[in-house]
Amino acid sequence: MSFRASVTIVASPRPRVGKTLLARASADFHRHEGRAVEAFDLNKGEGLLREFLPKQARAAGVADIKGQIALFDTLVKPDDVTRVVDLGHDAFDTFFEVAEHIGFSEEALARGIAPAVLFIITPDRTSVEAFHSLRRRMPRMALVPVHNEIFGPTQHGDRYGFGARDKVVRMPVLPPHVRKFTDVPPFSFADVARAKGMPPESLEQLELWLRKTYREFRELDLQLLLADLRSSITLRV
Repeated sequence: MSFRASVTIVASPRPRVGKTLLARASADFHRHEGRAVEAFDLNKGEGLLREFLPKQARAAGVADIKGQIALFDTLVKPDDVTRVVDLGHDAFDTFFEVAEHIGFSEEALARGIAPAVLFIITPDRTSVEAFHSLRRRMPRMALVPVHNEIFGPTQHGDRYGFGARDKVVRMPVLPPHVRKFTDVPPFSFADVARAKGMPPESLEQLELWLRKTYREFRELDLQLLLADLRSSITLRV
């Protein structure tokens, strides 16, 4: 099977772990790579994805059947569009319950769409249990651990049981003197050249952060592609 597009679900059962920043970076990475991007924002409050990317992101929900159908029907649409979901912690359980019930992973794969969850790992019991639960319940979906380095060195990998093949995506720290510009919507990492009022030193630090972050995403893309190729070879044997 050769994937034409992907669905990336940025998730954590915990609030305030850098999820929306990761979703923004993911969406802008795909735009930087020349891909058509559509994003879905399942959050409440301030600093929302749709405020930063008003042309690419829109509000979505899974609180009722109508919202669930609208969202999941779009996520499995085979139209060469890369889709990113910023999954709010309040909607975490319902989203994955529905995804499991309708066979979302299997349907996406059957349509040539690669589904993946970027799961921000934290040492709390809620996150560890949620990670293991997703791995059991949705084995055909790529479950990718992400370490937000703002929380310091990773010291809880053993709680998650990572194997030798597990790729841990590193999200580097965005310096405070840079975030005071990037945290004001609308701001897109895909349009850094248009950043207004950012001092040269801050712009340089932002470009360094983007190079590190995009390198992580490219390595992840390669890993997922290789996994797809291995799966295809196995199916043909």
